[in-house]
Amino acid sequence: MSALTSDTPPKDDWTSSDLEKFPEDGVRRELFNGVMHVTPSPSSIHQTLAMLLGVALTQSCPEELFVSQANEVELAPKEVYIPDLLVINFEAAKSGCGKFPAADVVLAAEIVSPSTKGTDRVTKPSGYAHAGIPHFWLIETLGGLEITAFELNRGTQSYDEVAVFSGDDTIRLDQPWPIEIPLASVRPRNL
Repeated sequence: MSALTSDTPPKDDWTSSDLEKFPEDGVRRELFNGVMHVTPSPSSIHQTLAMLLGVALTQSCPEELFVSQANEVELAPKEVYIPDLLVINFEAAKSGCGKFPAADVVLAAEIVSPSTKGTDRVTKPSGYAHAGIPHFWLIETLGGLEITAFELNRGTQSYDEVAVFSGDDTIRLDQPWPIEIPLASVRPRNL
C-alpha cells in the first residue's frame, strides 16, 4: 500500500480508507462528504481545556466506557471527524487504535475554534446526530467558558439541548453517566 499525500488525491472523493494510507505525521485530516479538510494546530486554551476536561471526565467514567482525545470517528466512508474529546465503549478502546466507528462513540465534544466555528457548531453536530452518537457537547470559549450538553433525538436525528453551563456553574448531568465537574476545575488559566 503506497502512502498518499495531499498532492496526490484519489480520482474520486476521499474515503476513510484513503486516510489510512497517510503517514502518522500529526496532521489533523477530516472528511466532509468526501472532501478533505486539514485544520491548523489548536490554541493553547483549546488544548488545555480538552486536557483538563478529559481528566475530569476520566475520574468518574464507568469501567465500560473510556475517555479519549482527538481520535478519528468514521461516521460513513466519506465522513471522518475528529472530535476534541470523545467517550467510547471500553471494548473498542482496548484495541488501542486511533479510529472508531460511530457506533462505539457515546459522547463527542467539540471546542469551538475561530477557524472552524461553522463546522464545530453546525456541520459536526449534524453529522454526529445522523450517525447516532447519543450525546454531544458544544464548548465555547469566546467570552468565557460555556458548555452546552445535548442528547440525541432519534426521531429527528438531531440533538435536543439538555443543559447549559457557564460562569461558576458545575456540570451536573445524569447521562451518559452521573457527572459532576465544577467549571472552575477545567477552565484554563489563560481563559
